[in-house]
Amino acid sequence: MDNLNGSSNNINENDNTIEMDNNDTNLNTNVPVQYNPENNNKTKKTFNKKIASYIAVGLTCAILGGGISTGSALYLLPKSNFFKKTPLYKTLANSGTSSLGYINASATSAKTSTSNGSGLTVSQIVKKVSPAVVGVSTKTTVTQNDYNSFFGSGNGGNSTQEGMGSGIIFNNDGYILTNYHVIKGADKISVILSNKKEVSAKVVNYDEANDIAVIKMTGSFTVPGVAELGSSSSLNVGDSVVAIGNPLGKEFLGTVTTGVVSAVNREVSVSEGQKQTYIQTDAAINPGNSGGPLVNSFGQVVGINSAKISESGVEGIGFSIPIDSVKSKIQNLSKPILMLGISGEAVDKNTAQEHDIPQGVYIEQVQDFSSAQKAGLQVGDVITKFDGKKVASTNDIDSIKSKHNAGDTVDVEVYRDDAYKTLSLKLSDK
Repeated sequence: MDNLNGSSNNINENDNTIEMDNNDTNLNTNVPVQYNPENNNKTKKTFNKKIASYIAVGLTCAILGGGISTGSALYLLPKSNFFKKTPLYKTLANSGTSSLGYINASATSAKTSTSNGSGLTVSQIVKKVSPAVVGVSTKTTVTQNDYNSFFGSGNGGNSTQEGMGSGIIFNNDGYILTNYHVIKGADKISVILSNKKEVSAKVVNYDEANDIAVIKMTGSFTVPGVAELGSSSSLNVGDSVVAIGNPLGKEFLGTVTTGVVSAVNREVSVSEGQKQTYIQTDAAINPGNSGGPLVNSFGQVVGINSAKISESGVEGIGFSIPIDSVKSKIQNLSKPILMLGISGEAVDKNTAQEHDIPQGVYIEQVQDFSSAQKAGLQVGDVITKFDGKKVASTNDIDSIKSKHNAGDTVDVEVYRDDAYKTLSLKLSDK
């Protein structure tokens, strides 16, 4: 659903904890997932199954302001022979820099290797990458409803929740990659640079389903470093990796841990019916590391740290989102979010049958002066088609929106008063 006022009830960077049964030592790749807030009030739930595991990636409900991208980033140059002969192709291929300004490892990997081809030392990797690693600090105001106020007596109050994660600067304009759950619903975002300077930031776009977000530094700032994005597909089990981030908050900014790749293409269930592929590593990944880089021996970012397994007697199982799955989304995620101005909920098959309505997205709220209101969408409508395509969830709408730009007009089919109606909606990034 659209984030109507820029806030939500939970903005802390998640605990990203997977629990395992002590009686089993084999990791089941069909790992059930749960998302827990990263604070001192962590909630853990254990299933008495062979492997009961939880990854906290901060997904709770889809937000229609998100930008799920299926497009390719500009670093992926067209493969036609005609284009390869053009000066533009030669310039981009030789420079090692993408059209979005981030460093393309394919053109520079040879330069990062030591003379014997064994890669960099850990200290060299840290020197190269750490200037591009930031802390991502978030704040939000949460309404407190205590027991008495729930029953009509007493007064609820407001409190400020703070969260902390990590991020990776990927171009000289101050754009930063992080996890979506790190910045979800934040009223205020700031980044702490490697030189300890704190700079305000704003959300540019995000892909909630894949737990990726792009934020941008605002105001006056100097970019201390830009990370080089490598290739996760070139990783092998046993390769050395380094994780850099901010475990447990600001007190441990820039913490470095080392390990190896324990598994590649580890498929894990992140929600019912949805799976995600991770890099598994034994490099220590702790609360606050989410959004930080997993780096190969050449100082290239190959993953975005996202989760860990933690249980008595179990150590050294962490997960990172492969960078190859992120690079193809950077172009669209660097564009402003297209806002509909609604909040909604998916109508699944059972709900549709129970209430005799079609599957789609039920509109719970329409923001004043929004694109949705101007188009005539109303509370109670069920969106069944968006831009001529059937939709069954908010993620479906996000995916379609990501292929459009501000100013584009799309047809929206809704079910209202026992009839279908088609409305014309103009997309906007405001």
